[in-house]
Amino acid sequence: MPVPVAPHRWPLLGHTPAMLTQRAKFTDALYEHADVVRLDLGPLHAYFVTDPALTHEVLVAQASKFRKGAMFDKFQPYLGTGLLLSNGEFHLRQRRMMQPAFHRERLEGYATTMARAASALTERWQPGEVRVVENDMQELAVTIVGEALFSTEMGKRAVAEVRRSIFTVIQQGMIRALSPSFVEKLPIPGNREFDAAIARMKAVVLQVIESWRADGTDHGDVLSMLLLAQENGVGMTDQQTYDEVLTLLTAGIETTAIALAWALYEVGRDPEIERRLHAEVDSVVGDRPVTFADVAALPYTGRIVQETLRKYPIWFVMRRTLGEVRLGDVVLPEGAEVIVSPHALHHDPRFFPDPRRFSPDRWTPEFTAGLPRGAFVPFGGGNRQCLGNTFAQTEIVITLATVAARWRLLPTRPARVKFTSAPYPNGLFMKAVPRN
Repeated sequence: MPVPVAPHRWPLLGHTPAMLTQRAKFTDALYEHADVVRLDLGPLHAYFVTDPALTHEVLVAQASKFRKGAMFDKFQPYLGTGLLLSNGEFHLRQRRMMQPAFHRERLEGYATTMARAASALTERWQPGEVRVVENDMQELAVTIVGEALFSTEMGKRAVAEVRRSIFTVIQQGMIRALSPSFVEKLPIPGNREFDAAIARMKAVVLQVIESWRADGTDHGDVLSMLLLAQENGVGMTDQQTYDEVLTLLTAGIETTAIALAWALYEVGRDPEIERRLHAEVDSVVGDRPVTFADVAALPYTGRIVQETLRKYPIWFVMRRTLGEVRLGDVVLPEGAEVIVSPHALHHDPRFFPDPRRFSPDRWTPEFTAGLPRGAFVPFGGGNRQCLGNTFAQTEIVITLATVAARWRLLPTRPARVKFTSAPYPNGLFMKAVPRN
């Protein structure tokens, strides 16, 4: 059957102006038109999937019929062939080699790093001062992922460079992904900043890899696991290792920093959510540091995290068909670009009543059991599901509990949103008030 074309299409430019100006407001409403809607991004035809069942087909049931799409092609020259961008058997091989770095026993060690870093951050806060919370959470996410990746003295230089450069790479990269190819060749400030940030990060990460090769010791960090990993006696080259490190940095920092900032904002503006969070943390944790074992014992904190991941997920991902693919009543040709939007799915009122309202209490076991497959996909799905999803959720719970044990953070003005690859908070000013 014919696929309806989305509204707000411009001559020549197609739907790119609507995507860049209206962002999620535009894509969140596409479910009203059809289960699959055509978008034109300049000369590129893409098919936007609005139905959870068809999303599950793309991400899981028929995942082998897709590869990464056009958006990821734009990133490949800079991010290489890490898990985020690789395809086929090579992707599965890399995933198998990396999985041990995220096993439970390793997560227990990372949890100690998370609690220590969160505690160190909050100890710098002063009573009554106003914090720019998204900056604090970006710094914290970089510190945690950086220390989990690199535990050596040389690794500290890498963490410092990541803190300096990673958000330029993420935000300017998304602008490139949505723009015609000629834009990335223009001598404009954003392009220069992006190219310089990539060059700096590559240089320092390759230095850390070279240093580790000379040492050869398992330091208990992710880099050690990557360099020790082998399949059929073959390990990763320095370039493959670099690609995976950069992938973990980009994927592991952005989503977590955004979720942490929004979670603290939502808690701070709702006295009842704040009261219940504090009561649970006081009961389970008290005055001691938060541990990995506490995460399972903090169910209400976990619901806050779930609701944050629902309300503030990444905007969209793209796939490309490897051959003819049927999605419901629509038959897509080989090479078709397909768009799946976690943000649109998570704000669909058919599955999440009153989707703009922040409500941790919606996450009852009955509600979760009744959600259709594909309706809640904060970390993707299938063999493309984010490998660090448990790492990220553990980090958010531990940080929330660490903050809640000592501080109240109260918004001083309503939040503003800046959309790039996700709904970034833009000026979350919150007053730090000691709990006691």
